[in-house]
Amino acid sequence: MKNILRIVVLVLLIVLFIKFKPAEKVVKTIAAVTETPSLINKDSLTIKSRVNIPVGYKRVVYPSGSFQDYLRNYKLKPFGSKIINYDASEYYWQYGHIGILEIPVPKNGLQQCADALIRIRSEYLWDNNRKEDIGFNFTSGHYCSWIKYAEGYRPKVKGNKVSFRKTVNKNHSKENFYRYLNLIYMYSGTLSLYNELPKINDAKNLKIGDMLIKGGSPGHIVMICDEVVNDKGERLYLLFQGNTPAQSVHLVKNLEDSHISPWYQLEKDVLIPVSNYTFGSSKFVRFK
Repeated sequence: MKNILRIVVLVLLIVLFIKFKPAEKVVKTIAAVTETPSLINKDSLTIKSRVNIPVGYKRVVYPSGSFQDYLRNYKLKPFGSKIINYDASEYYWQYGHIGILEIPVPKNGLQQCADALIRIRSEYLWDNNRKEDIGFNFTSGHYCSWIKYAEGYRPKVKGNKVSFRKTVNKNHSKENFYRYLNLIYMYSGTLSLYNELPKINDAKNLKIGDMLIKGGSPGHIVMICDEVVNDKGERLYLLFQGNTPAQSVHLVKNLEDSHISPWYQLEKDVLIPVSNYTFGSSKFVRFK
């Protein structure tokens, strides 16, 4: 009788093991979502100071005033701030981020994932007296520069055909600059950025400011905003993203590896889950 009971218990244990083993990943994901990583400094208000360096790593040094230095020191809202949509409503999922960047979300709903990164890059160029470098391709492939826009040139769009004509007076103001960006948001996106920007074919060459991208309609894009390296040359990265609908730009957790979260290991042509989006075959681009 005892032998029969042992067999029955063993069979039940095997059934339970088989039945619940697929839930292992779900349990890990839930733990990553609900636990606050020890690498987080809740009282800090920049990307660099919000996230500690993992043991055995050191931050990669970039020149002061560089785009990389600008991103690493980008200001954050207080810890616990929520992701807010363009219409002032709260985003339905608040568990994938550890920081909100201090960048306004326009009420017009245009500043979506690619647009948010375009804005950050453009504001850096503006603030560093590189206004002549501000310009982006439309999805049609036509280049639209801030300088031409400020001189009064406006696009006439008819299908895939675009022509530019001088129709208004010169206006180099900051207010007009943001009107220019709204135009870029309307006619550019992940597809135009993927087609326009230089590709990074070796993930070992990634640096702050580079972007993980899925070009398409819809597509998605996130930006590297910090970088550390160990003695073996292994690198980890922090990522932030905008989203659709237009919402707060946020520093994302790593929900697949809570031990190093929010840091990420990045490789080319692999599956990379980032917050609430999964890049099926990772590709990287870099602003010119």
